[in-house]
Amino acid sequence: MKNDLAIFEDYDIRRQYDKEKEMWYFSVIDIIRVLIQQADYQTARKYWNKLKERLNKEGSETVTNCHQLKIEAADGKLRLTDVADPETLLRLIQSVPSPKAEPIKLWLAKVGYERMQELVDPSQAIDRARETWKKHGRSKKWIEQRMMGQETRNKLTDYWKEHEIKEGEEYATLTNIIHQEWSGLSVKEHKNIKGLKTQNLRDHMSEAELIFTALAELSTRQVAESIEATGIEENKLASKTGGGIAKSARLELETKTGRNVVTDENYLPAKINKEVK
Repeated sequence: MKNDLAIFEDYDIRRQYDKEKEMWYFSVIDIIRVLIQQADYQTARKYWNKLKERLNKEGSETVTNCHQLKIEAADGKLRLTDVADPETLLRLIQSVPSPKAEPIKLWLAKVGYERMQELVDPSQAIDRARETWKKHGRSKKWIEQRMMGQETRNKLTDYWKEHEIKEGEEYATLTNIIHQEWSGLSVKEHKNIKGLKTQNLRDHMSEAELIFTALAELSTRQVAESIEATGIEENKLASKTGGGIAKSARLELETKTGRNVVTDENYLPAKINKEVK
């Protein structure tokens, strides 16, 4: 399963791709947030719980066709989340009176088509990400830094995959160690400072935060390679060392400039930013 994030208007929608079934599974609550136009996750969760009760009483098979997968939550941890494939979601959307019903149906169809294109030509996924960031006001320099950071991240996870690290919880554990070391904050704490919930932290980092994240992950991989780290315990040590290298650079820069690298700045829409603050 591949974790990913899709964007519909100003909402982030978590999803996983099942390679065997060649199917996207989307977080139901994230879709509900769009339909009821509610930024707050807990409000959408309560709405979904009530809707599930009603659909079950009506004997609908929609809820039965939903199942749970571990997807990254707002605190950065993998948690079981109700998910559904596009066909099930299309039925579910019919149960929610919303002006967003038709637009999100079209969006679901478009996402499925784009995935087929990406399987033939993976570079299209990169191009779409770049275009999405441009639409959300990111500068050319920021986009280049974000893409470079993703390449560094991919090389690190490739190393993990080849050295007995399990995708999912172990990836998240090592990522959090690296992040804690370089920034002084856990992923969850960093997201809280920025007022993020389900959003991808890296998509809301400043240029400096992206650079130090990339430095920490580059250092971690090179340290791991030098000691041939295998398994979770050895890679924990490499992650701590790699993150520490970036921390030293961060502290030196902050001393020279008098400015903190970690900030509360984000790229959330103005409406959501007001609610956060």
